[in-house]
Amino acid sequence: MSEGREKLDGSSSTSKQASVFEESKTTEAVFDSVALGLVGPQVKRHLGPLSIIALGFNIANSWVAIATSIAIAIAAGGTVTVIYGAIVASFVYLMVALSLAELASVYPTAGGQYHFASVLAPVGWSRGVSYACGIMATFSWVGQNASVVILGAEAILALASFFNDGYVPKTWHYFLVFQAINAVFLIYNIFLMRKTPRIHDIAFMLTLTTFIISLITCLVRSEKQSSKAVWTVFENNTGWPDGIAFLTGLITPCFMFGGLDATLHLAEEVEQPERNVPRALMSTVSIGFITGFCFSVGMSYTITDLEDLLSNPMPIYPLWIQATKSIAAGTAFMVALVVIVLLVSNSIQQTTSRLIWSLARDDALLLSPWLSRLTLEVPGPALLLNFVATFILGCIFLGSSAAFNAIVSSAIILQILSFAIPIFFLIWSKRSPGLLPKNRAFRLPEWFGWTANIISILWAVVELVFFNFPGVIPVSGSSMNYSSAVLVVMGLVGTVNWFAYARKNYRGPRITFEFSSPT
Repeated sequence: MSEGREKLDGSSSTSKQASVFEESKTTEAVFDSVALGLVGPQVKRHLGPLSIIALGFNIANSWVAIATSIAIAIAAGGTVTVIYGAIVASFVYLMVALSLAELASVYPTAGGQYHFASVLAPVGWSRGVSYACGIMATFSWVGQNASVVILGAEAILALASFFNDGYVPKTWHYFLVFQAINAVFLIYNIFLMRKTPRIHDIAFMLTLTTFIISLITCLVRSEKQSSKAVWTVFENNTGWPDGIAFLTGLITPCFMFGGLDATLHLAEEVEQPERNVPRALMSTVSIGFITGFCFSVGMSYTITDLEDLLSNPMPIYPLWIQATKSIAAGTAFMVALVVIVLLVSNSIQQTTSRLIWSLARDDALLLSPWLSRLTLEVPGPALLLNFVATFILGCIFLGSSAAFNAIVSSAIILQILSFAIPIFFLIWSKRSPGLLPKNRAFRLPEWFGWTANIISILWAVVELVFFNFPGVIPVSGSSMNYSSAVLVVMGLVGTVNWFAYARKNYRGPRITFEFSSPT
């Protein structure tokens, strides 16, 4: 068997990359693997196929995302926005997942989308584009981490408030619980990482079990709304025209797939990542749609007192009590939800640290030599940086919940933009077999690949525009959507880091192409 190998650094030309594959094609070589030439220490591959699927779904956890934010969507169009929004979100994120899965089957590294961008972008743009993509993804993950931690704090204090008459949680109470959760999972991720695969599997079974039992119990015991009220009545309380209200309300269904790229960033800890990462992406969307849609429909039928839900910081709790007609059942589901949210927080902290660590290995961040180190076989400094960033966001919540909510909202926008960048350049290259070899582990029919790529880009534009709209009009200081301002601030931070450090040091990924010809 003859073999050929060529190493390219991050500044290599796209034409050179293409020529390698063209040579492979003319010699009837079989594409064996493509591994980015990673420098620095490597983590162990300890995640099997089930664990990576479990982790991918645990982070997105679609029905939990609906459960913890259902009131937002209902305010922007009633149950119609929740139900049809789940369908729309699932469809567009399936297109995104398919696009990412094709790339992950060729370039499976912890860098994920920013490594894809480095490879796919034209030579002169590669470093800048991939750096911007990586910064967007990192800010997105830190924001999502903070959003889940605050949900954990709200869920815990909702239980405390319900069982203690007269107790009304103060902002600083949420702050203290927020920081406690943040600290506990920092310690866990540094010292107890060996238990993680089993924890992911347990969390996966817990979330599916809670979903099934809570949904069936609520549907059996609740008083039902009419199908007409659930499926056709659009209750627009935003002041926007109905179409805009529906689009702005889609931010809740889109949170069903927050953290969709989790499996990308854990690719270097997965066995056979070129196969298992695409499978995990597909499983995340498939299980997410089934659970998120069914939960949306089931809970929409059981709502009897909408005002009670909208006035509660954790509306799923009174909804479960309404639907089951039992404080004990509603509380049991709420306790299970608290555990699930905490496990999600743990997984997100783990994934965010891997992305920071990957950027540091590529020398993209200040303190990269320190951030790229491993401690106890995990990226301890990267975990610590994520802890500090989340701690700061907790302080922002203490000072201004509006500013904190804007940061959380911007996370979903930054996520889709980080996906759109490599997908755009894949389209730019006309899905060249030099960049997307035909004998990859995960391959779509060409027409389907083009369709998925184009829909992904169009959806990114929709989110960028409509998710920055205020939730209601007329707009006041408290109801203003400050996401656009947050995006500008994050852009400035990324720009400062670029000129202060990354412009001279960031190199982007290096690529090793390996081919083997059949005898």
